[in-house]
Formats: sequence, C-alpha cells, structure tokens
Amino acid sequence: MDHEQDIAAGPLRRLETMLLIRAYENQLVELQRNGAPGTCTSVGQEACAVGVVEALDVRDRIVTNHRSAGHLIARGADPGRLMAEVLGRVDGYCGGRSGSLHISARELGVVLTSTIVGGELSLAPGVALAQKMGKGEPGGIVAVFFGDGAACEGIFHEALNLAVHWQLPMLFVCENNQWQAFVHRLETMADTAIAEWARGHGLPVETVDGNDVEAVHDAAIAAVAGIRASGRPCFLELSTYRQRGHFEPDDQAYVDPAELQAWLARDPIRMQRERLLERGLIDAVGLAAMAQHTRERIETALAFAQASAWPAPDSLLEHVYA
Repeated sequence: MDHEQDIAAGPLRRLETMLLIRAYENQLVELQRNGAPGTCTSVGQEACAVGVVEALDVRDRIVTNHRSAGHLIARGADPGRLMAEVLGRVDGYCGGRSGSLHISARELGVVLTSTIVGGELSLAPGVALAQKMGKGEPGGIVAVFFGDGAACEGIFHEALNLAVHWQLPMLFVCENNQWQAFVHRLETMADTAIAEWARGHGLPVETVDGNDVEAVHDAAIAAVAGIRASGRPCFLELSTYRQRGHFEPDDQAYVDPAELQAWLARDPIRMQRERLLERGLIDAVGLAAMAQHTRERIETALAFAQASAWPAPDSLLEHVYA
C-alpha cells in the first residue's frame, strides 16, 4: 500500500468500525426487547472509542466502564463472541459469566470493564504501575475510559494524583457524554471544565470534539507518543453525547428534545461519512457496500451467539477462586 492509499485507508477503516459498533449495539437493543439481559450502549460515542483505541498498539492495556462495546470492537473483539457473552453462552469472552457489563478479554489487552462509577479509575493505576515495573511489554501504557459522572467522584482526583506522583504511563480518557445516569452534568458540576481539573493535578490536557473521529485520533496519537517518551500521564476530554438512555429500556423522558436533535445533527458516523464523500475517498456505492458488509457481520455474529451452548451446570464454580 502506498502512502496515499494508507492515508485514505485510515479514515475509511474508522468509519467502518464505527458502523460496526453502532450495528452491534442496535442488535443488542433488539435482543433485549426479546428477553435478553439489559445493556448500556455507547450509541453516539463511537468516535471516542475508535479514535483513541486505534492510537494504541499491542503493548497497551485498556481499562474501561459499562459502555465498553465500542472500546472492545475497536480493539478487534469478535462481535460474535461479544454477543455470545451477553447471551450467557460458553463461546463468550468470559464463558458467558460476565454479561455485557463486566467483560475482560486478556488476549485483547482489555483488563476489565467496571459498572461501578469510577471503579475503573481505582484499578487502572495499579495496572499502569505493573506496566512500569516491567510486568507488561516494554513501552506499554494504560488507557482508562470513564465518563463525566466518574469525574465527580473522589477516586477521580485520587487516580490523577497517584498517576502524577508515581509518574505512571497512563492515558486518561474522559468521554464527556453530558449525562450522569438520568441527570444532566450541568445539574451536578459547579465547574464543567473537567480537563482543567486534571491540569490542576499537573497533567498535560487537551479538550477535543469527541464526535470528530479524526480529531480524536490525532489527539490520541500525540498523547500516546508523549506518554511513551516521558513515562508520564496525559489527559483527554472528549465532548460527545449519549444518544440513547442510561440503559435499555430507559425512554429518556428527561432529555431536552432540542438538545438531543442538535447533537444528532453532529452524529459521529454522519460527520465521518460526509467528510469522506467531500474528500472523494468514497462514493454512495461504496457506502452502501460498507453498510451491507456491516449488516452481514452482525447477522453472522448473532447466528454464532445463538448457536453457542449454555455453560454446563457443573462448571458453576470455575473461575471463582484463584
């Protein structure tokens, strides 16, 4: 692949990955409506996941939260195995034991996902300390994803302070999606500039349009390079929007329709699609083919998950004790 082809491939790949994440989570919603366990989706936040995770490499580790499907798929997770996990089947990443909210995928470098608000922030410094002590691959960093709600927790400041004091190789990624469960962030924060809180702890910070996957990717590339060179932490605040409810089937009755419509007009997939069309990197036929390929991948994933066996009852106590 020559240089010009490589430049084109990245934006196209990022669009396709965002489409796959969106299609996967929409399929989870359909499954939930038919009796599958509930889930928390990241619909509207795909650019954050794709832009950051593509800036990482195999040396790095990811610690994330309950809206983790995007991070996992961007990391290369098999949608079929993810779906099998949600359905409680043996072919899931954790043997059907974690549902959609507590997935760990060691082979992908995804250490854990946490449903406890701020829980990921309490554990990520330990993973980064292990990396620094040589327990991981040389040069590896830890990317920890959390929301604006977690930034209101005391552990947020504890984690930042520890990362700076111990000079841990950490990338803090705040996906500021405007909502803390059912409460708008403006109702809970006296100062809404979360990145400035991190600056106060001595971290280099950057605030980025979290719906612009290319802007996110560029910022993440620069941040990761800085962490590898210095061994010190960095902070990204990505401004985005949670398009669906806190969980399924939250009907979002508390959301201002005008605000939602304004953010929908800046949907990350729509923005990237329009950018690629403007640059001549794809046409309508190519977009249709990409969408069709995505649908086929999700259909294959669903068939795989539904065909997967249930765990044997006598395996109940496996993986419980170390």
